Amino acid sequence: MKRNDRKVAVVGAGSVGASYIYALLQTGLASEIALIDLDAQRVEGEVMDLSHGLPFIPPVSVKAGTYADCADAHLVVVTAGAKQIPGQSRTELIQKNADIIKSICGQIQDQNPTAVALMVTNPVDTLTQVALRRLSLPRTKVIGSGAVLDSARFKYLLSRHCGIDARNVHAYILGEHGDSEVPAWSMTHIAGIPIRKYCETCHACDYATHHREIAEQVRNSAYHIIDYKGSTYYGIGLSLLRITAAILRNERSVLTVSTYLKGEYDLKDICLSVPCIVGAEGVERIVEARLEAEEQEQLERSAHVLRQVFEQVSL
Repeated sequence: MKRNDRKVAVVGAGSVGASYIYALLQTGLASEIALIDLDAQRVEGEVMDLSHGLPFIPPVSVKAGTYADCADAHLVVVTAGAKQIPGQSRTELIQKNADIIKSICGQIQDQNPTAVALMVTNPVDTLTQVALRRLSLPRTKVIGSGAVLDSARFKYLLSRHCGIDARNVHAYILGEHGDSEVPAWSMTHIAGIPIRKYCETCHACDYATHHREIAEQVRNSAYHIIDYKGSTYYGIGLSLLRITAAILRNERSVLTVSTYLKGEYDLKDICLSVPCIVGAEGVERIVEARLEAEEQEQLERSAHVLRQVFEQVSL
């Protein structure tokens, strides 16, 4: 079946899937969106609600889909899974969601897809690796949303602290989408000025103290949101939109998606987030930056944590 380069199939009609589609509808990026979920009534309700807004947005078809829609989709986004509850770490979700992902990937695989598969369900790095094992797709086409949202949180908090437009802050979170994530301070800059030098000229704060606090806020953001409102979905929905634009438009954007490493950053046989050039076929190239020694050690520790988690999964 010929691929429709502007078709997106979304597996999972929960808050994340619905928020993502709501954002995607307004952009004109996709010509066709299919929503897939075991809860047929929920899908029908979401599609009906979304469809009533079609007169206000660029032309697009949104429908209650089946796994057959994965056969000609350019992008398959998997958001289905049990959600994180207050006090629960992402890794505690592992086996329950791994079983769900294995089942979903089996259904997708039956359609012989040529799509890029974008995994979102937590713990996303481990489940991206589970999906890669289950799908007959190259590693470049099975990616996770990874630390794209974490990097956005990092940029936002830095922008608020420095009084700079968040779009002019360049910063990356690497490693796990979770507790062992690594803020890459050596890659962080404003107006081309490394963040340490920028802070030296700004004199508004104590660099070491405030930057530790910002890194901690980034790390704990999801926990705070879950405590306050039960789950996170707007931020991740917009993060998925950013990844979608890079793929459907072949933008070749640098994004910290979760990808399978084969020696890059001196790591192999593990999925985690590093800067990648993302285009129409997924990860076009992994960007290997020179990290400071401490950051490299932290990244290796993060990989070790993820390796231990993956080894717990019954495949």
